[in-house]
Amino acid sequence: MAYDSTATKERILAAAASEFAAHGVAGARVDRIAAHAKANKRAIYDYFGDKNKLFAAVLERVLADLARAVPPSDDLPAYAERLFDYHRAHPEALRLVMWEALEIGDQPVPAEEDRTRHYQDKVDAAESGGRGGDAGDARTRVFFTLALAGWSVAMPQLRRMVLGPDHSLDDLRADVARAVRTLSADPGEPGAQQT
Repeated sequence: MAYDSTATKERILAAAASEFAAHGVAGARVDRIAAHAKANKRAIYDYFGDKNKLFAAVLERVLADLARAVPPSDDLPAYAERLFDYHRAHPEALRLVMWEALEIGDQPVPAEEDRTRHYQDKVDAAESGGRGGDAGDARTRVFFTLALAGWSVAMPQLRRMVLGPDHSLDDLRADVARAVRTLSADPGEPGAQQT
């Protein structure tokens, strides 16, 4: 049987995504990735370089999958629900981004310029369907939408302690959409939160 480098790369990326989601970059082990991918360690280094470059490749793949599954929308509450659903079904995406934040901190991340452009697409969509205002307002609304959808899924212990053990993810999904709807409402609209 001929060697299939594309299939090997795909197996390595899948195994690495699981390993990094569970252990972060520092805790991940290339030998475990190789074993799960049914590849040798040398292939990992040949295809991806060091462990940090492999993590960057995994994160790029996972974020690209997320972007395809949940494209920008001018309807932020509906976008929040789709993003919430995606994170609920694919918790590894959130875990990888959280590991990135823990391990890199406030330093530039791999492909930051490309990722920033992707987030600008979300801001542009929010501006086109939002309440008007300036780009800063749309940026804030997008940032809080991402935070509400992601953090709500990423922190099950907080959901349980603050909202109670019977507050389900389905309940929380509706709460997130309602909160984003409030963020997106024109302050002069009936039903908008007044402060």
